[in-house]
Amino acid sequence: MAKPKKTSRPKAQTPKGFRDYFGTDVTDRAEMLQKIAGVYHRYGFDALESSAVETVEALGKFLPDVDRPNEGVFAWQEEDGDWLALRYDMTAPLARVYAQHRNDLPNPYRRYTMGPVWRNEKPGPGRFRQFYQCDADTVGTASMAADAEICAMLSDTLEAVGIQRGDYVIRINNRKVLNGVMEVAGLAGDDKEAERGIVLRAIDKLDRLGLDGVRALLGGGRKDESGDFTKGAGLSERQITPIIDFLEIGIVTLEANERIRENLNESDKIEGARDYLPTKGGQNPNYDTLNLLSALVDRSEIGMQGVSELHQICKLLFSQGYRADRILVDPSVVRGLGYYTGPVYEAELTFDVQNEKGQTVQFGSVAGGGRYDDLVKRFTGQEVPATGVSIGVDRLLAALRATNRIGTTEQGPVVVTVMDRDRMADYQAMVAELRSAGIRAEVYLGNPKNFGNQLKYADKRNAPIAIIEGGDEKDRGVVQIKDLYLGAKIAETATHEEWAENPSQFEVPRDQMLAKVQEILNQ
Repeated sequence: MAKPKKTSRPKAQTPKGFRDYFGTDVTDRAEMLQKIAGVYHRYGFDALESSAVETVEALGKFLPDVDRPNEGVFAWQEEDGDWLALRYDMTAPLARVYAQHRNDLPNPYRRYTMGPVWRNEKPGPGRFRQFYQCDADTVGTASMAADAEICAMLSDTLEAVGIQRGDYVIRINNRKVLNGVMEVAGLAGDDKEAERGIVLRAIDKLDRLGLDGVRALLGGGRKDESGDFTKGAGLSERQITPIIDFLEIGIVTLEANERIRENLNESDKIEGARDYLPTKGGQNPNYDTLNLLSALVDRSEIGMQGVSELHQICKLLFSQGYRADRILVDPSVVRGLGYYTGPVYEAELTFDVQNEKGQTVQFGSVAGGGRYDDLVKRFTGQEVPATGVSIGVDRLLAALRATNRIGTTEQGPVVVTVMDRDRMADYQAMVAELRSAGIRAEVYLGNPKNFGNQLKYADKRNAPIAIIEGGDEKDRGVVQIKDLYLGAKIAETATHEEWAENPSQFEVPRDQMLAKVQEILNQ
């Protein structure tokens, strides 16, 4: 008789590209999102929670560097033949929601949303297939005031969560300016779409490759340190020159911004905006940048339109007190997604951190967005202007932790130990009293036989206090209250008697338990 096959056990491991979130990961994120939501709400934005699943048709093909609609997403086919997919961002679902409910929504419609998104991409260090995004968008107005408002709100948001002024810069550009540069370089028209795609990807690598590396990718191509060759756009020198000039304007602008942030004293930062005019000592590089861009694209109507829109945004921001030390015109910002049609922006954190290799680097981008006037048109057939920003929640949370701007260890609950399992009702009454006063508390629910294990449990829970009431304490109407942070060193081996002799333990009447716990927690 054949032996029955053993049932194979599933592996207890997280799927590749995914991770589990515990304790402080969840609570720190919730705390940060609450602060962000507070800023968004103050700006008049309403919360929206849309479906995590969309039709592939609704999502469209706007993922970076993919050609097929369902490439890069987690998709499956229904019995009726429809393809569904997990959302890869929050913007494409918004376009569907607005098109579907536009008759019931105010116009313009301001909304913010927070939640996970999923990308079916190859995972790598720091690159996950599920991550959180936090978006805010305005749909239904072409006014540059909406873009200026998004940038101002993003600045306020970063400061609200703990990023100090001077430690970030919001860089803005306009796709129309870039289109004007392409036109000057002879890359306009549908037949040049492939070359423009290579140019955009090359520009996006400026920070990593420098001007020489980008120039090589615009020309014949580039061989990296490993010997791998990347084919270039094959542009002529005449075509490359305006693109490099465009990037050099951005480099000069960033250098000027760095000097401003280094030289601004605290009173300058608080005082706010000057008139929107050239300032002495280069305190307003945005004005100079716009002049240089105008000269570069003056033969392109679309390019000059982009410069004009940037001018409007800067003027509106300066009137509200947002200077170039916070919001800066930077031509190197292109954004990867194909649906952007006008202004684009990125929030970059400028302080130094250590990367995985132990190298000192700037933290980098934590948010980005822009104007996408054609996205809703896919559903309605009519152009509906829209603009918005998306914050990378995990990235921003990592930045706050890297600079100790958010707690990395959460205080655990007060633990009521169990000395007599027949008196569980007494112990539950204690935690009920503490909880009613707003204090986090729990009764130990494991095997109470070994008191040392209860203390080890409290230590693992990072409990600030343990409460002990044995038979003797009950008879005398008292409880023992132990400050665990002071007595942590003996938690591994202490008996009940040894614990009671420790100077960080207090004996108080039962009716004074709450007051003593509050006193210890408030120290």
